[in-house]
Amino acid sequence: MGTAFIILIVFGLFILLSSFFTVKQQTSVIVERFGKFTSVRNSGLQLKIPIIDRIAGRVNLKIQQLDVLIETQTKDNVFIKMKVSVQFKVIQEHVYEAFYKLEYPHDQITAYVFDVVRAEVPKLILDDVFVRKDDIAIAVKRELNEAMTTYGYDIINTLVTDIDPDIQVKNAMNRINATEREKTATMFESEAQRIRIVAKAKAEAESKKLQGQGIADQRREIARGLVESVEVLNNVGINSQEASALIVITQHYDTLQAIGADTNSNLILLPNSPQAASDMLNNMVTSFSASNIIGEEMKRQPRKVKKANNSDINYNPSDTSEPTETA
Repeated sequence: MGTAFIILIVFGLFILLSSFFTVKQQTSVIVERFGKFTSVRNSGLQLKIPIIDRIAGRVNLKIQQLDVLIETQTKDNVFIKMKVSVQFKVIQEHVYEAFYKLEYPHDQITAYVFDVVRAEVPKLILDDVFVRKDDIAIAVKRELNEAMTTYGYDIINTLVTDIDPDIQVKNAMNRINATEREKTATMFESEAQRIRIVAKAKAEAESKKLQGQGIADQRREIARGLVESVEVLNNVGINSQEASALIVITQHYDTLQAIGADTNSNLILLPNSPQAASDMLNNMVTSFSASNIIGEEMKRQPRKVKKANNSDINYNPSDTSEPTETA
């Protein structure tokens, strides 16, 4: 009697405890009675009829992610591997459809992703696949939403997270990119060199211009100084020829002094002796005197006269005046 009573008590406690169950947050529980759907229970402490009711399954209401790896071909016949990440969740109001209508949701989602990607990517060349990957993700999301909403699933987002062409294709793309950048760099370097050449030419032209002005001013000042030197020497009784010769000799010795001041100079002047300077002075004075005599003789020549019969007589080539007419 006592043993049977204890068994009844234990059995009663077991029945009582099995009547209560808990449901976690963001989870729904499907309760069936004799194999038939009864209700959907949400988070918290729940009660069911022991033995008669049972928990058929639990449905996760959190956002889930499914990564789908697809190999497909582009319009320009390049095989690529794409990774599409699908973020989805079960709609709380449609737990029944999600549990009973679809047995393997991951396989279903994967099939739709394969179908859409292999329909969209072959329309694009490889470069456009990288540029328009967001359009591909939008197309996948649109197709999945239309198909999975019926089964109680909501597609939150789809992302094309990786596009991986064949290694040889990637190497070729890298070479093309490197070549294009080298071409651009060469163009910029050529333009920079052209600018440097033009700037250098302008600077040299400006330098030559200023140098020419400096030489002209220098020669002008030298000529003015020579004129003043000649006037000073004339005032002390030295004629123009002797003054010019003296100035030339002075410049000669100034040149010799400038050459001698340079310790690295290896220039040798031949002849270079005091007698040579004296001879040069005498030759210059003689040359100036002879030039003056010839000039005076040419001035004494008669003027050219034009007769009525247009013939010239007494032609003097140094006379540049207008001829006079005679009867």
